[in-house]
Amino acid sequence: MAEEKNKKSLGGRQGQQEAHAGEEFSEAVLSVRRVAKVIRGGRRFAFSALVVVGDKKGSIGIALGKSRDVASAIAKALRKARKHMVTIPLYKTTIPYTVTAKHSASKVLIRSAAKGTGVIAGGAVRSVMEALGVRDVLSKVIGASNPQNVVKATMKALKKLRSAQDVARIRGKSLKEIIGSDNNVTA
Repeated sequence: MAEEKNKKSLGGRQGQQEAHAGEEFSEAVLSVRRVAKVIRGGRRFAFSALVVVGDKKGSIGIALGKSRDVASAIAKALRKARKHMVTIPLYKTTIPYTVTAKHSASKVLIRSAAKGTGVIAGGAVRSVMEALGVRDVLSKVIGASNPQNVVKATMKALKKLRSAQDVARIRGKSLKEIIGSDNNVTA
């Protein structure tokens, strides 16, 4: 009881840091690229890092961090990804329905799968699904396989997902009316 009182009494930033430290995140570095800026005296090299951060419970964030060295580029990207996390509705261990999205030359198709199927996805999509907490899904990348475009297309597709409760609320109906029942089916 006293322990709870102490946690509640932490105010301001210290309290936020305490709450933030308790959360467990899954982090993955998808790509690190060396980029060059041409200036009058020659080339100035820097690094860009693409990362994905998730809590394996339906929240995910992606970000690109840039810096003169690799470690700080990754740290910047991780900080930015945690700050801009979004919640995706999941259905048990998969996604509610099939979605597709396109970003630049990359198109991503993500399909829900039966329990026990596993994550059948390549590269960047696999990292996103694992960080999200999806254990059964099928996906296909069509077009360019550039990790940045694939991850952005995957996020666009995931943001299209709506839970049954959201759809019912938007349509102004009850959940039962949206899902339906076996008695209402006519041949």
